[in-house]
Amino acid sequence: MTHPIIEEIEKSQMKDSEIPNIRVGDTVRVAKLILEGKKKRIQRFEGTVIKMTGRLSRKSMTIRKVLSGNYGVEKSFLLHSPLLSEITIIEAKKVRRARLYYLRDRVGAKANRLKARS
Repeated sequence: MTHPIIEEIEKSQMKDSEIPNIRVGDTVRVAKLILEGKKKRIQRFEGTVIKMTGRLSRKSMTIRKVLSGNYGVEKSFLLHSPLLSEITIIEAKKVRRARLYYLRDRVGAKANRLKARS
């Protein structure tokens, strides 16, 4: 239960652009704006959503991807951050858990055996 005034402030801080309906298990590509001195560039990160937390303007997701050396990288992103320029759902998967922490122990090509969502 959030106070109505706080809820009103948080709703005003949310992005106006449409954010796709992201769910745990989806494979997404996130484009984030990186500031390096005076230069700006976009860095893309693609992986599986293993966790969704928060609500309203504090909503965030954690994405995990496995690199070639069979070690994983996880990054957390605030969905309503002004630094996120684009979120694209690549593949929707069906899962039975709210948190996919068990994917941390899996290594290899067949490790992420999630079924496609129809």
